[in-house]
Amino acid sequence: MSQTVTRALRILAQLGEGERSLDQLAEVLGVHKTTVLRLLQSLEEERFVYRDAAYRYHLGAGLFALSGLALEQRGIRRIAAPHLAELNNATGQTVHLAAYEGGEVVYIDKFDSRHPVRMYSRIGLRAALHSAAVSKVLLADLPLPERRRVVAGIDFAPHTERTLTTPEALLAELEKVAAQGWAQDHAEHEAFINCVAAPIRDATGRVVAAASISVPDVVLPYEQVLDLLPQLLATARAVSADCGRPEAI
Repeated sequence: MSQTVTRALRILAQLGEGERSLDQLAEVLGVHKTTVLRLLQSLEEERFVYRDAAYRYHLGAGLFALSGLALEQRGIRRIAAPHLAELNNATGQTVHLAAYEGGEVVYIDKFDSRHPVRMYSRIGLRAALHSAAVSKVLLADLPLPERRRVVAGIDFAPHTERTLTTPEALLAELEKVAAQGWAQDHAEHEAFINCVAAPIRDATGRVVAAASISVPDVVLPYEQVLDLLPQLLATARAVSADCGRPEAI
């Protein structure tokens, strides 16, 4: 990848975290302000960024339109949406759809809880590979050599006292997930959130996405989150059926 493209992408990544000044962007990129300004001007022309009255830069409408097109191109998101919306309506809890791409697990759809206390997440956010239930579902479907390779590259930073912190522990967990057909995050990523996730399969049987229900423990205790598992599994089977999975019908 060319240096110019890399720098432009780093600018967009920075602005994805919040507004930035020219000086801040130059410092992050480690280049002179004039170089950054030329990149910003090109990005402004394409409406990928805009500058406000205080001379601070933000992500622009052109990028939002592009991200919307990217989401529309995900067939699984369109197929799953009515089923996930129904699950969200029935349970009142946060429902996610996630997919595996390029070694990362990314949330591609979300239906918010009706409760004021809820899990923080957003579409496009990466899920932790070693602690999120959706990640466990997706990694468990990988061929064993690839699964081991991915796990070997994970930074096992502990998020809570329950986080799995070794490759051996995660690989054992993934074997369990593959055998039972679902995964859990029992306060492993956030101390007050429990989550269950289930695989969505296509006509070949390959896992193409993971659906999940996430619940703060002040709303439901862990045991009652597990009680939601049958509804989640039924939803995942319904989506899989719409994807052409025969035995899911």
